[in-house]
Amino acid sequence: MTKKILFIVLLASIQLIYSAAAQDSKQPVQFVFSATKLTDTSATLTVHAVAAKGTRIFTAAKKNNDDVFVSSLQLDSSASIHGTVVEEGVAGAVALPGATDKGTAYDSVTFKYTLGIKAGATAIKGSFNWLGVSGDDFPSGEEKINVTITDAAAASDVADAGAAAQNKEGSMWSIFLLCLATGLLAVITPCVFPLIPVTVSFFLKRSKTRIEGLKNALWYSISIVLIYTIPTLILTLIFGDKILYTISTHPVSNIFFFVVFIVFAISFFGAFELALPNSWANKADQKAGKGGLLGIFFMALTLVIVSFSCTGPIVGTLLGQTSMQGVGLAPIIGMMGFGVGLAIPFSLFAFFPSMLQSLPKSGGWLNTIKVSFGFIELALALKFLSNVDLSYHLGILNRDVFLVLWIVIFFLLGVYLLGKLKFAHDSDLPFVSVPRLFFAMASFSFAVYMVPGLWGAPLKALSGFIPPSTTQEFNLNDLQYKIGNAGVVSPSAGPQAAPPKKYTNKLEVPFGLTAYFDLEEGMAAAKILKKPIMLDFTGHTCPNCRKMEEQVWKDPAVLSRIKENFVLVSLYVDETEELPASEQYTDKNGVKIVTVGDKNLDYEIKTFGFNAQPLYMFLDLNGKPLSDVKYGYDPSVAGFIKHLDAVKAAFDAANK
Repeated sequence: MTKKILFIVLLASIQLIYSAAAQDSKQPVQFVFSATKLTDTSATLTVHAVAAKGTRIFTAAKKNNDDVFVSSLQLDSSASIHGTVVEEGVAGAVALPGATDKGTAYDSVTFKYTLGIKAGATAIKGSFNWLGVSGDDFPSGEEKINVTITDAAAASDVADAGAAAQNKEGSMWSIFLLCLATGLLAVITPCVFPLIPVTVSFFLKRSKTRIEGLKNALWYSISIVLIYTIPTLILTLIFGDKILYTISTHPVSNIFFFVVFIVFAISFFGAFELALPNSWANKADQKAGKGGLLGIFFMALTLVIVSFSCTGPIVGTLLGQTSMQGVGLAPIIGMMGFGVGLAIPFSLFAFFPSMLQSLPKSGGWLNTIKVSFGFIELALALKFLSNVDLSYHLGILNRDVFLVLWIVIFFLLGVYLLGKLKFAHDSDLPFVSVPRLFFAMASFSFAVYMVPGLWGAPLKALSGFIPPSTTQEFNLNDLQYKIGNAGVVSPSAGPQAAPPKKYTNKLEVPFGLTAYFDLEEGMAAAKILKKPIMLDFTGHTCPNCRKMEEQVWKDPAVLSRIKENFVLVSLYVDETEELPASEQYTDKNGVKIVTVGDKNLDYEIKTFGFNAQPLYMFLDLNGKPLSDVKYGYDPSVAGFIKHLDAVKAAFDAANK
């Protein structure tokens, strides 16, 4: 053993010495160059520099003509630099010898240059003269550049496909985990919890051996997952991957969901008991009595039917939220996650039956959970009603009214948890337990958090659930955007386009931005102003659209770029206003396009092959995309700024 340890230590020492020697042999700064074509006469050169430990590389942006503490790019006669260099990295100040001003340097940095190139050019040649700082020394060097220009569309397609796959995978994983957690939460409802010890004991006693009992319990759990997943899968296969998304966003569906959730909430409060027909449960129970794997499957079906009054509203909520992701697999993955969460306890207690003894006994606490769900169902019902209100522009459930109702609901939930509000089936509460106290505090805190929203506080954490700030009657926060805003498209001197006219009586965007709601009208303005178009595919019922507006658009750096550099065209894909008869048409699938929302969604799918919102695309003055990147929901302010600057640079380069 001692020899083995010494041998491992020796190997580690050799590796450490080798690594140190390799590090010492490296240059102080390592470079990677790449070039991407923007147009036939423009390209982007990217210089990625990574400094060794203890060394930093100076900026490439001169403060003045006499500034010598900078890095610089030199090109041959086939290319020239247009505009200023864009630098991405964490900058730090550096004391300069003999100077009062400080320099700027990076540990690692990406320099991006927009270049003018000769038509037909295939490579960028030149050199990058870098200057670094390491303690009191200022190392420098020259890196030769001879890099092939790659096609922008191909590079963008590869990057976009990779990003889309990664985002989709992450989104699916988060949906699965959310629904898994919800399934576990559903276990402690009064319809499911009492069945756990009875069901597990039945399997263990009925089976001839423990192994057989475990197999039966595992199949029982798998059956639960299949019962929740298969109907969703069948519905998607028959009607297509947009069916649940269409259902979840349609105003009529949202009215139906509102009514259903109100009924469920009243049932949870104890006014009456909701259940599927007893004949369904009886038939399933009869099938279960036949034994075998099929019998166990019907036992699982009996559980699903009997527990419907508790799990139905939860399943409905999850289906509604996952369907709005605009991804066909999302509801299927969600139902699979919910089924797994609901089934886990049955398998877990079958494998470890001694844990059944540690389960708390059924009692009044289960009814407390059920009533608490009732308050939550009531709050969710208002969300569905808000979607209808926004789609039809009723103006009944504005942001402030919505917040008042939610504040009251969660305040009453806190009062109930403290035992000051009692329902029909509640047990007497001689004292408040510690968990009830903490849940009550959480409910009161949530209600208090929403209070400043009545005067316009952003409430960013709720931006995807509450109505947009544009619906609020009194909004102190929005005054900063409205004062001095005369409604012109561009505050700069020069040609002025006509202000937007179509649909402005119903549609608006936040933060004092001026937006067109018709593509043709926006394109006409863009040609006058000579600015690129920012297409904002959005929707009244789109929670991620509201999150992007509150968390990204509102940032001063983003807001100024949208106002000054682009003509904003917001296309609502769920707007219910009917198109004039002359503008109605039939799409390639034979579907009649009747409303403004139908037209916008058809344009999004036909042009960009995308049907989810938000989606931000950028067009030049000929209506051609400036970038192939399908930029969707991403709460990164820095990422959005980077993308805005890139498409603006591409537009400027093409119009020089």
